[in-house]
Amino acid sequence: MRLNILFFTAGVCWLQQQPVLPGAGWAWALAAICLVATGVRAESAWLALAREILVKGACFALGFAWAAWCAQQRLADELPPAWEGRDIAVVGVVAGLPQVSGRGVRFEFDVEQVLTPEARVPRHIVLSWWGSPPRDGRPATFPSLEPGERWRLTVRLKRPRGTANPHGFDYEAWLLERNLRATGYVRARAGSNRMAEMVHRPGYWVERLRSLARARIRSALPDAPYAGVIAALAIGDQRAIPPEQWQTFTRTGVNHLMSISGLHVTMVSGLVFALACGLWRRAPRLVLALPAVKAAVLAALAAALFYAALAGYAVPAQRTVYMLAVIAAALWLGLFESPSVVLCAALLVVVVLDPWAVLAPGFWLSFGAVAVIMYVTAGRIGREHWLASWARVQFAVTLGLIPPLLAMFQQVSIVSPLANAVAIPIVSLVVAPLALLGAVLPVDLVLRASHLVMDGCMVMLDWLAAFPDAVWQQHAPPAWTVIVAIAALAWLLAPRGVPARWLGAFGLLPLFAMAPAAIRAGDVEIVVLDVGQGLSAVVRTARHALLYDAGPAFGPGADSGNRTIVPYLRSIGVKQLDGFIVTHDDDDHWGGAASVLQALPVRWLKTSLPDLDPLVVQAGPALRCEAGQRWEWDGVRFEMLHPARASYDEPAIKDNDRGCVLKIEAPGGRALLPADIERRAESELLARARESLNADVLLAPHHGSRTSSTPDFVQAVGPRLVVFPAGYRNRLGHPHREVVERYRAAGTAIYRTDRDGAVTITMRADGAINVAPFRAVYRRYWQTAIEGDPVPDPLLVTSDE
Repeated sequence: MRLNILFFTAGVCWLQQQPVLPGAGWAWALAAICLVATGVRAESAWLALAREILVKGACFALGFAWAAWCAQQRLADELPPAWEGRDIAVVGVVAGLPQVSGRGVRFEFDVEQVLTPEARVPRHIVLSWWGSPPRDGRPATFPSLEPGERWRLTVRLKRPRGTANPHGFDYEAWLLERNLRATGYVRARAGSNRMAEMVHRPGYWVERLRSLARARIRSALPDAPYAGVIAALAIGDQRAIPPEQWQTFTRTGVNHLMSISGLHVTMVSGLVFALACGLWRRAPRLVLALPAVKAAVLAALAAALFYAALAGYAVPAQRTVYMLAVIAAALWLGLFESPSVVLCAALLVVVVLDPWAVLAPGFWLSFGAVAVIMYVTAGRIGREHWLASWARVQFAVTLGLIPPLLAMFQQVSIVSPLANAVAIPIVSLVVAPLALLGAVLPVDLVLRASHLVMDGCMVMLDWLAAFPDAVWQQHAPPAWTVIVAIAALAWLLAPRGVPARWLGAFGLLPLFAMAPAAIRAGDVEIVVLDVGQGLSAVVRTARHALLYDAGPAFGPGADSGNRTIVPYLRSIGVKQLDGFIVTHDDDDHWGGAASVLQALPVRWLKTSLPDLDPLVVQAGPALRCEAGQRWEWDGVRFEMLHPARASYDEPAIKDNDRGCVLKIEAPGGRALLPADIERRAESELLARARESLNADVLLAPHHGSRTSSTPDFVQAVGPRLVVFPAGYRNRLGHPHREVVERYRAAGTAIYRTDRDGAVTITMRADGAINVAPFRAVYRRYWQTAIEGDPVPDPLLVTSDE
């Protein structure tokens, strides 16, 4: 049974790796044939082996076919491309807990009726209502939304689309897993009205309960620093936790505790079980009607389901509920199996109900942690002190999660064993139960007590997080090293009596030692990251790395630096930037710079920002970008072509036209990175340094705006390929069609980050230029393509073309 479930799960995982959604007919047919074949009597060992192989093949095919069928149903509910960006009147219900920020409110919306003729809208979407919250006595410019309210809204939508970068967060997969088939915003000026205060359905009741509990916590702890943690533990509102606190939890490895996790669900369920069992036994008539254990199991399962629902039913909570349901069923039927069977049964329920759960890191970490605990505890002979057992489990879980953590996040907390040893009992046994109880009872003292205990726990966590080496960070390990490491850990953590267990430690070495392929001397790699409507490019030579701009900021605590740039640099093994260029004073170019400076040491900064700009002050000594600056790294020459020194004395010059223009010249080709310069700066460059503009690779000036890429400039550069850094359906209309056609008419290969994701360009010393759009390398069936403009395949351009 266990192996069959694992093969079914493997089939589900294989479907989620497909570049296009295949028809599931062949998989259903294969599964049926295999299942029929399993009914043949095995009269020999070979026939028995063949039958087992067919059974496993049938399970794999069933998993693949089931996931494909579910994906077909979900993808069928889509927004037609023709209705992107158009006003659509809809009636629907606020389906989730609204999240208020400094710029507006974001909420999930169930569409009940589409009022615009011929328009077609997915049933479940996510909307933003932009405005400002109440401040200085002025009312908010957006309404106060509550789950379960029915609204008539005019919205503008777009199909699911996110940035696409190596080792980056797949926003489109996240939307698919949550069945959010379009995103958009409310057109407040087009008219909107609340049609009903409450739509009575069970799901909306739960969400309204979560909203009331959140309001209860906010009123009881209005200015408390860890009120967000209390809200996360009581109702699963993880967005209430500030980014700086998340950083502490991540550095100490206790971030799994700061939500309604499986551990908390189990703890609450256990408390309810003990209470229900004790009370039931005091009533003889009840005991005669139903044994106390069975009654307590039902109460514990109900409590677990209720508590998990408050969390939004995330994967860790789901897994726990399903495990408890399997245990409850086994106890009721008198068929209690081994712990591993319970875990596999829960796994089967999760992947059947949610085939996309396998895309979430929490799925692997939660099931992995439980599997490790079972591996080092179940079936062991002998009794040991509870403290020794606790220490052994903590040690095993810490070791066991190293491979997946490094594979998914490229970091692991070194202080995690100590932090979890202290935080788990405090948070799970005291803070979480008090938070849940305080959210229900009208007594502020309970919530304040919960916060007081959390405040004391944070003293220890802050102390541990302050250690410089609290977190081990490294490059993303190759997939085969992760598999070898997991097998080695199974050997290392095997029971006593297994010979030479210590040899398993050597199986971990490739995980740390196998560095990414090195760049050869004379080669240069330019990666134009997909940061939406903004610019950020990483330039690497054999032993040096330079960051050219840092993309936009997205909101409080979220920017291109901490969301895209730093994770990418960590994944490729860059621990220090030898240079950082912030081209000019536009927030779509410097929005993530502060996060980069905080995360990585930077040897020098060049910029055209004012001398007293906060970013320049944070960076310490910084140099102005000036034409004529030159340096050389590993056989690759760099030269600043613009701005001229005298331009800093002319206040009438626009910031765009004072952008830092960088020329890169390697033995195998030349690249020009011109920031956001416009016609004036282009004309100046043509007059002053025309002979230096010729390049094989060009980063389109100003994202492809009509105010840049003049015909003379395009002719002087003569690029073989151009990259437009732009956001999907951005409000500025970049890149402009006229500019794109101008490059196409010049015979230039065209790439754009909104269509292709991150674009990696490698100029080799032998004259070849490799171009790899990330969406061509990482293709998945759920990715939304730009209509009529497919992602190009990777390209190799040679010098003699």
